[in-house]
Amino acid sequence: MNASPVIAPQPERLIWQIATVVAITTETPRVKLFRLKPADWHGFTAGQHVDVRLTAPDGYQAERSYSIGSAPDDSGTIELAIDLIDDGEVSPFFHEVVEVGDEIEVRGPIGGHFIWRAEDGGPLLWIAGGSGLVPLMSMLRHRAATAPEIPAALIYSARRREDLIWCDELLQHAARDPNFTLFATLSREAAPGGGVCHAGIRHGRIDRNLVDAALARLPSAPKTTFICGSNPFVGAASTFALDAGLPFASIRAERYGG
Repeated sequence: MNASPVIAPQPERLIWQIATVVAITTETPRVKLFRLKPADWHGFTAGQHVDVRLTAPDGYQAERSYSIGSAPDDSGTIELAIDLIDDGEVSPFFHEVVEVGDEIEVRGPIGGHFIWRAEDGGPLLWIAGGSGLVPLMSMLRHRAATAPEIPAALIYSARRREDLIWCDELLQHAARDPNFTLFATLSREAAPGGGVCHAGIRHGRIDRNLVDAALARLPSAPKTTFICGSNPFVGAASTFALDAGLPFASIRAERYGG
């Protein structure tokens, strides 16, 4: 397998600590971006995540894992994109209660398989469904900042135009970066007359043809393909990638949800 060396968890990184909320941005109708500044932060690798823990006055605790969307840097902060789950225990609290200046318990970074560093090289194929974009956005931003010469393509599926996270930033990357190609597609919003809609954003679900189109924009087969999304999405996307001839060992997948 063409894999990065596994990063051994550092014990101090797995200790719960306080992170201060320094910025909140409404990104889509159901996604808010939270910029956190942990009290003791030693950096992370693109693709990793953190655990978040909330404690109620009666002592009840709820934990969730959230991928880091920001690129590794020396700011001492991380950005989380939190999708509102109506019947969830954690995301409604973030969307309805949390304000700038609040303190949240976090631990991490966590993860040694679904990661990418500039020295790992490429080409790269990223395939994301919904909020599965978040860890891939960290990789995309890291690549843009440190190794823009590495060819990369992103296939990103959302339900509607308004659900595309970081849409403007993605379109700007696609317009300005000759080594990056974006294939965004909407599964529940049709373009007028079919075909392409919204400044190049497509209509329809991800399929084998879209995977083939992304591969055609890369100079050679991707060294690594990263797939992230719901269980059904990852299953389907992985099948398309394998059917396109990509080696099993070159595909890394991360799933969320039931």
